[in-house]
Amino acid sequence: MSVPTELNAQLERTILIEAPPATVFAYFTDSALWARWWGEGSSIDARPGGTMRILYPGNNEALGEVVAVEPPHRIVFTYGYASGEPIAAGASQVTISLRAVDRGTELELRHAFADPAVRVTHIQGWRFQLALFANLVTDTLHAEAAALADAWYAVWAETDAARRGAELARITTRDIRFRDRFGHTNGHADLHDHIGAAQHYMPGVTVNRQGAPRHCQGTLLCDWIAKNPQGATVMAGATVFSLTADGRFEAITTLPPPAA
Repeated sequence: MSVPTELNAQLERTILIEAPPATVFAYFTDSALWARWWGEGSSIDARPGGTMRILYPGNNEALGEVVAVEPPHRIVFTYGYASGEPIAAGASQVTISLRAVDRGTELELRHAFADPAVRVTHIQGWRFQLALFANLVTDTLHAEAAALADAWYAVWAETDAARRGAELARITTRDIRFRDRFGHTNGHADLHDHIGAAQHYMPGVTVNRQGAPRHCQGTLLCDWIAKNPQGATVMAGATVFSLTADGRFEAITTLPPPAA
């Protein structure tokens, strides 16, 4: 497939994915992961000259050829449609570059077209597809987030100070920020003591997650219910967790239930 020499209509988009570059780049070199992004039947042979194929709903097929692969930072491939409309197979070029940043990976997309009008028709498509991609990567990265949330709720019933401290160190960052209607803490030591105080004033109360958690790109939302030793509900609400790329909580906010 030949690429036109004049691809002056550039579509550019940059997003942050809260995952390491190597994790992100794997989706461009592993056909099974590529198909998880683009859909069943899609594939990529990630070597110069290899075939790129995307099978969209309705059997609309995009085809291209891999031009360059530089793991885990850059991949370039041509792009067009088997039908020839709105651009022929191989008649545009996509460059995806990854850069490690503090919170994960900055992904820069550049899609070069010969026709500015065709560029415009792809803006929302890439906005949508990169959102799907960011969710796919982080959903996979945080597949154990429900268990992590359960560990957080269990900490509130852990009366052994050493074990409570070790568990907080495992599931949260050192500068963990915790907020609720009764607490405003910063860091392990402050949170550790706040939980101990809660146990003193509400002895025997346990907290458990209710239902499946909802996750979107490193933000986790869980409903919870607190019961006293007799099994009566004493409190309920929701928790918003902020996850780091290495799978720990860096910020936790507990919300009360809606007003009756």
